[in-house]
Amino acid sequence: MGTTSAIRNSAGTGPGEDRDGGGGRFGRIARSPLGWMLAGMVGVGLVSALTATGPGPVPVLGAVAAVAVYWLVMRRVAQRPTPEIARSGAAREALLGGGIGLGFILVSALLITAFGGYSFSWAGDGFLSVVRTAVVVQIGAAVTEELLFRGLALQALEQLWGSRAAIVITSLFFGVAHLGAPGANAWSGVAIALEAGVLLGAAFLWRRNIWFVVGLHFAWNTTEQLLGIPVSGHAPEGLFTVDVHGSALLTGGSFGLEASIMPVLMGVAIAVSMLVRAHRNGGIKAPRRASR
Repeated sequence: MGTTSAIRNSAGTGPGEDRDGGGGRFGRIARSPLGWMLAGMVGVGLVSALTATGPGPVPVLGAVAAVAVYWLVMRRVAQRPTPEIARSGAAREALLGGGIGLGFILVSALLITAFGGYSFSWAGDGFLSVVRTAVVVQIGAAVTEELLFRGLALQALEQLWGSRAAIVITSLFFGVAHLGAPGANAWSGVAIALEAGVLLGAAFLWRRNIWFVVGLHFAWNTTEQLLGIPVSGHAPEGLFTVDVHGSALLTGGSFGLEASIMPVLMGVAIAVSMLVRAHRNGGIKAPRRASR
């Protein structure tokens, strides 16, 4: 980078360029953290809107397109490398995150069942078709949401105000984004912000890898769906049907497991552990001004 800057400075700047790489005021705005965050969100969000509910493999193809859009924005607009979506080690990271997500939901569901909140019965529908549909839909959801909230928003806000502020802001927005779901209320928004926003943000700060967080998010949603538990208020077809008993604070009510106190407590505990590891690894960044 230093060599490139020296060449530009020695050669001078043309009438349409400035010393920070050209493009004038618009270029400077686009290369700012908020600029490339908004550009990426528009691109990835548009891909998600067009493909999330598409038939067959469309959500998976949408996920691939969303990664391509993210790469283009980061490399061409933000002008930064993208180690967080590197293919090397991606499978390992996704499997590690997936294992945590699977365990998180299974233990949460088991605890709620043990306290009398859930009872399960086999739905009797086609096993392969239900699993295939769940996997395809949840791949699209996990990839696009993590690119938006952790890849773009968290990293951009982190550059401006540091890791702590970034995880708080993105967690709050993650909770707010789920308020429009069926059965949502103020508590479900708080629950999503704590158990999902904080946990997924902490997972990214710890591993600095989108595939780890995607694996966690994917296994979380897919396990819920296959168990027949509503996923953020949405009740798609699963392998089981669930009868809900008792307090909504225990069961999550019509919103589903994510509004239960059990995963909130577990999610916060896991997030704290991840944040401690991130701090030890140097993954917690100070605000830009404070770090100079």
